[in-house]
Amino acid sequence: MTSRSDVLRTVMLGTGTTQSGLSRLSGVHQPSISGFLSERVEISDDQLDRLLSCMGFRLEVVRRPVVPELNRSERRSWRLHRQLSILLTRETFDEWRPTLERNLDRLNSRVTGQPHERNLKRWRELIERGDLPGLHRVLTGLDRDSIQMREVSPMSGLLTQEQRREILEQAG
Repeated sequence: MTSRSDVLRTVMLGTGTTQSGLSRLSGVHQPSISGFLSERVEISDDQLDRLLSCMGFRLEVVRRPVVPELNRSERRSWRLHRQLSILLTRETFDEWRPTLERNLDRLNSRVTGQPHERNLKRWRELIERGDLPGLHRVLTGLDRDSIQMREVSPMSGLLTQEQRREILEQAG
């Protein structure tokens, strides 16, 4: 897939548009455009579309599902946490909260190093706020950040042994 900076660079070259020229056309400061091109500054699809429109182009984004590459451990962890996400409601969260807090305290005394310490802090913040949408995202996310969060999950002891066994048998 072509990066956003590559798309911007290609259109600028094709239209003979300089950074300063694009800055004048768009109202975006030239150093920001330079940052986008060098990938020092992240550019969103909306920002890129706006810059491209100044040069007579539009951005087409093609979306398609992709099966992520997870190792066996990551896949098993995702399946277990996915089941917890299915069970997670305001009521179950209130029931689970004492266990989650005990698990966080236990993990906090054992875990060292980054990103684990930072992720434990993030778990604690999600639980203290009762942020169910945030918890669902971490429990089911396939991005690297969610995978790393689950490495120090406070969710142990919430599924029965039978539920765990069934899920792990399905995971292979």
